[in-house]
Amino acid sequence: MSKISVLGLGAMGSRMAAHLIKAGHDVTVWNRTADAAKPLVAAGATQARTPREAAAGAAFVIAMLRDDGASRSVWLDPDNGALAGMAASAVAIESSTLTPGWIRELGHAIAQRGAALLEAPVSGSRVQADARQLVYFVGGDDTTLARADPVLKAMGSAVHLVGPLGSGALVKLSTNALLGVQVTVLAELIGMLRRSGADAGRTLQAIAGTAVWSPVAHYLVSSMLAGDFRTQFPVDLIEKDFTYTIEAAGSAEDVPMIAAARTVFRKAIDAGLGAQNMTAVVTLVAPHNDEPSRQER
Repeated sequence: MSKISVLGLGAMGSRMAAHLIKAGHDVTVWNRTADAAKPLVAAGATQARTPREAAAGAAFVIAMLRDDGASRSVWLDPDNGALAGMAASAVAIESSTLTPGWIRELGHAIAQRGAALLEAPVSGSRVQADARQLVYFVGGDDTTLARADPVLKAMGSAVHLVGPLGSGALVKLSTNALLGVQVTVLAELIGMLRRSGADAGRTLQAIAGTAVWSPVAHYLVSSMLAGDFRTQFPVDLIEKDFTYTIEAAGSAEDVPMIAAARTVFRKAIDAGLGAQNMTAVVTLVAPHNDEPSRQER
């Protein structure tokens, strides 16, 4: 078993750390809000005061953070950053959803210390994290992945090496863009169907039997029709990912459909929906509907 540090104990990081503890690893955790570590400490983890302290002596240092800025601070802060505490033999695993440019910059900084970086963003939300069904999009080299593979498989069901550093970020951003566009289109279709007097549930159930329907659409539509916006993937985070995708593409003009979808999520944030599940955007396009029909329920 390995000594592993987990930096960032939000919805995903806390679940990942819990699986590592269950697998028998020696786990040290850190979070900006210290109270978030309490359940993991009760389960057997050690709590560190800083990322640097957490990384000291670890064979693997895993980060699951909100954005580029948080990642930069946690890894590279000159006084308390994780890199300052890492051994040259350690592997850094960055699982946050970040920009390809920052991943490559971080990789350069870690290489200068003699350590190795593996980017490993995940596809999946809280349900998949609970069930160890996360899918990893890995950027890096074969040798580093071979070292980290058992650690990743303690938390996920599939590990895909997609290319050099920066490739994992591109795959993750592309995945989330495809998801987010579906969210906005399905929301608009539900609004259109209801305004037209159609039974949205029955109509979409018919469409679900065709080749155009995606597996995730069942969940998205069920959430929208039921008005169940318990957070799995919040509006403000998917809007951040759309912004990163547009940055990677070059400009909004280069990806007009993605840019249009981002506008929907920005409107949702302005409407106070930022912390709600991404499916809450349906309330923007169908805010004045009557009770859903029996079939929709």
